[in-house]
Amino acid sequence: MQVPNQSSVTEFILLGFSFNPRNTPLLFSAFLIIYLLIILGNSLISILICLDSRLHTPMYFFIGILSMLDLGYTTTTVPQMLAHLVSRKKTISFSSCVTQMYIFLVLGITESWLFAIMSIDRYVAICHPLRYKVIMNPWLCVAMVIFCGLWGILAAVVYTYFAMRLPYCGPNKINHFFCEIPAVLKLACADTSINDHVDFILGFCVILVPLSLILLVYVNIFIAILRIRSAQGRIKAFSTCASHITVVTMFCVPAMVMYMRPGSQSSPEEDKKLALFYNVISAFLNPIIYSLRNKDVKRAFLKVTGCGKATQ
Repeated sequence: MQVPNQSSVTEFILLGFSFNPRNTPLLFSAFLIIYLLIILGNSLISILICLDSRLHTPMYFFIGILSMLDLGYTTTTVPQMLAHLVSRKKTISFSSCVTQMYIFLVLGITESWLFAIMSIDRYVAICHPLRYKVIMNPWLCVAMVIFCGLWGILAAVVYTYFAMRLPYCGPNKINHFFCEIPAVLKLACADTSINDHVDFILGFCVILVPLSLILLVYVNIFIAILRIRSAQGRIKAFSTCASHITVVTMFCVPAMVMYMRPGSQSSPEEDKKLALFYNVISAFLNPIIYSLRNKDVKRAFLKVTGCGKATQ
């Protein structure tokens, strides 16, 4: 991405969170522990899926991709946030800001569409169980993930281009803990109404469309579940869907509020809380949601660690 000639800003200052300086060690420790747990939980799920052949199914393939995306976009923002918490210099160069913005958008948009693909996988598994392996074959699964990635790359290019084509000629203090587009746009020395329209249109394509697809799929899934005669079968199907619905809600709803709301109506402190939720909290909770209530993942963990031999 080429920096516009009219831009005189060479670096930004990230203000981060508003809190009492005495709380810095506590806040740093909390975020560091959460980040380490994110790395541990998501890496463990990815490793288990690779090592255990019983987890070589479309559902776990998508969960593995989700774990890698979570690792990627938290690593894009959290280490820098931790460094700024303990250092006096809280600057980021213009080019680094653009790079961080673009990578974060690519991974976030890819994840948004991945959730839609995962709902389709659950639909086929519940509504067409006998044809599941035929329909959700490896080639189709890979093609779906590539589709999600291409959406992320293209949409992120548009988002970043329209944000960086504006002149940044004066204020350079970003009231955020990383370079997120809504926060950066507030520093532009030009009218950002076009960006608001672009953000709304892209938000519709990369958040509302996948979310609408998920809702439509789950309406059909719930209808199919209600037709299951076995109470145990209905509970199992609902349990499988509950995990996915939970992670979708945690990620998509805050992101939708952030990117589809006009910039003039946003609050910096509220924006930081929303970003923290879909950037850090959701990545932290995803491994817990998909593993604690999942017997297959627990069995794979016991097998890999050698503890499973004692239970066999």
